[in-house]
Amino acid sequence: MNASAASQLLCASWQEGRHINALPAECRPRTRAQAYAVQAEWPGRLGHALAGWKIAATSVAGQNHIRVSGPLAGPVFAHRVHADGAVIALTHNRMRVAECEIVFRFARALAPRAGGYDRADVLAAVASVHPGLEAPDSRFIDFERAGEAQLIADCACTNDMVVGASMPADERMDTLKQLQVHARVGDGRELHGLGANVLGDPVEALVWLVNELGAHGRTLAPGHFVTTGACVAPIPVAPGDVVSADFGWLGTLRARFC
Repeated sequence: MNASAASQLLCASWQEGRHINALPAECRPRTRAQAYAVQAEWPGRLGHALAGWKIAATSVAGQNHIRVSGPLAGPVFAHRVHADGAVIALTHNRMRVAECEIVFRFARALAPRAGGYDRADVLAAVASVHPGLEAPDSRFIDFERAGEAQLIADCACTNDMVVGASMPADERMDTLKQLQVHARVGDGRELHGLGANVLGDPVEALVWLVNELGAHGRTLAPGHFVTTGACVAPIPVAPGDVVSADFGWLGTLRARFC
């Protein structure tokens, strides 16, 4: 498996706004380890810094939809991170969904270590928590059938991320699974969800991400964030739509799509 060739093809697809059927057999990853090796090539090839990390497929429904055995981790690039109120282009986005997510930002590094990290370890490293809205996309035309390894190599469908204002990481971290999230689209659609839709608890999803990255030799750096997956079912969006999300005590944010 040629990780360099795979990353070159995927990065070029993203930069050029095109999609592919599959990676060629000679550079197609077959295991999660091979897939994360492809992922690791992206920052140097793109020339863009990492802003953080994302988790895809944090619900059973999401896992079934894209035919994977569990959640997937991937990087989020700084040049595709936006502030509250951003305008997000859908020109080259085939997925065309918005996802309401809970985002954690780290105050200190968590490097790989034997035995991994538990909940207390991870929360002790968190500086703040934020509302977030993701507009994912895949480089694969038929992403539902691309398979786990190709989707990890594809950085778990990384694309655009809106991150809202910060709140302190205090005792309310233990209540995030009960957090009610309400989304409204400008055309009148309303959708509702819970923090518990993210692997049962967004904090547990965060712990999973830290240990998944550590198992593959990756470090979470100070200032990096982790967006933990959709609390509300993915919201179909089209150019002209405005999505507003209310995360209760965590705050609100909105994005317009064009």
